[in-house]
Amino acid sequence: MYKRADVKVGFACNNHCTFCVQWDKRLRFKPRSLEEIQTIIQDEYDKWALYIVFTGGEPTVHPQLVEAVAYAKQVGYKQIQIQSNWTNFDKIEYVQKLIEAGVTEFSPSIHGFHKETHDRQVVTKWAWERVVKWLINLRKLNQIVIINSVVTKENYKEIPELAALLIKLNVTQFQFAFVHILWSAAANKEDVVPKKSLVMPYIYKALDLAKKAGIPAYTEAIPYCLMQWYEWAIAENHMPETSVVDAEYRVDSYADYRWSEWKSKRENCRTCVKDKYCEWPWKEYPDMYWWSEFEPIKKD
Repeated sequence: MYKRADVKVGFACNNHCTFCVQWDKRLRFKPRSLEEIQTIIQDEYDKWALYIVFTGGEPTVHPQLVEAVAYAKQVGYKQIQIQSNWTNFDKIEYVQKLIEAGVTEFSPSIHGFHKETHDRQVVTKWAWERVVKWLINLRKLNQIVIINSVVTKENYKEIPELAALLIKLNVTQFQFAFVHILWSAAANKEDVVPKKSLVMPYIYKALDLAKKAGIPAYTEAIPYCLMQWYEWAIAENHMPETSVVDAEYRVDSYADYRWSEWKSKRENCRTCVKDKYCEWPWKEYPDMYWWSEFEPIKKD
């Protein structure tokens, strides 16, 4: 299987999401220079990465993103993805430059079916309308569009409607990632973090819609015990091995890092037949809602 490199080109951002896990990095770190980014691109390629994802912060605010993409293509990457909040795409010419430079996938984020829901969470006016406009434009340009939506207390009841919208817009794939309770999300957790047991009926409806439409759809950070009969949609089972080049450190294996640093399980989970495969919830979640929602699966 190919390896993927997640490269943070900088931490500046034009949104101020209530669930942001980058917190104050936009204030503490300057954008990486093109030379720094090129060095990282080459180093990760030399470590067997064939797929690169440019992230941030918001990568599209970096003034030399197009040049960075072109360099990644020149080095030899087979797939090049941009993860973006999509509120910085004012002109289609910019997107065309990214495509010509070598981008093969676009991964916009949208966090609500209703525009007010999305805009409140990203704390930016008209953000939802810009995202939807560019989803339409990207499909007109015949691009691969992979959507990520963070599941929060404010938006979870809209998840089936959002799934129906994404299906109507003919996106390539979408994912519902349960909010990670760090930094901004931790500071606002009573308003941001829902109980997973309340979320799941809406997740199931969305996955049913996706399956019926033939569009791949996934969830992230939801354990097996809450995904019975929907195990096919557990994103962690499909993620390629990924290195992450962050502001102050590099993680060689994001999967190992999740298991060792970010997820947790109780002793009772060891009796579950899925114990060897299940990554469990984010470790901060049981501190907030405890473990009563998670019941070990006794047999397949």
